[in-house]
Amino acid sequence: MSTKFQRTQPRQVYQLRIELQHIRPLIWRRILVPDTIKLAKLDRIVQAAMGWTNSHLHDWHIEQRRYGIPDEQWIGSVDILDDRKFTVGAVLGEQVKTFSYSYDFGDGWEHHITVEERLPVQEGRNDWPMCTAGENACPPEDVGGPSGYMDFLEAMHNPAHGQHADYWRWWGGPFVATAFSINAANMAIRKLR
Repeated sequence: MSTKFQRTQPRQVYQLRIELQHIRPLIWRRILVPDTIKLAKLDRIVQAAMGWTNSHLHDWHIEQRRYGIPDEQWIGSVDILDDRKFTVGAVLGEQVKTFSYSYDFGDGWEHHITVEERLPVQEGRNDWPMCTAGENACPPEDVGGPSGYMDFLEAMHNPAHGQHADYWRWWGGPFVATAFSINAANMAIRKLR
């Protein structure tokens, strides 16, 4: 007798708008996620939609609580709740309107997330994670946070800049700050399933 793994069916879908802070023009994404997704998986979905590579630590700040990956050897993690144990529906419920997500504590990427809507599940249409909109390219990993990214852009777009050739080699060619591909974002999200 074989037993099949039964996935918990979502009861609602959250439409989230993610905005990277301290960068102009604004870099943002809109995603749909079922309420049954764990916060740890939402971390991977946000990273895939934005264009991050999951190379650094992260945490969530939701309703005066902090979620992430507890690590006894990391100073400041004693108050972190394990994000692998909480679903999006459990922490956002019906009341939460905004929360924050931090990625790469060295570079300090801060994301403001707005719960735009709580939608009914339409099986086969919105019952899996997806990106539905967005604008502008994600900064490269390890570029030095918002100020490092602005320096990177200035150097990349000015061939006379003293660091132009170094950044060009480091990145591997031109960088188009206005580029965003919803198809690439969804392909990255789909790889997570």
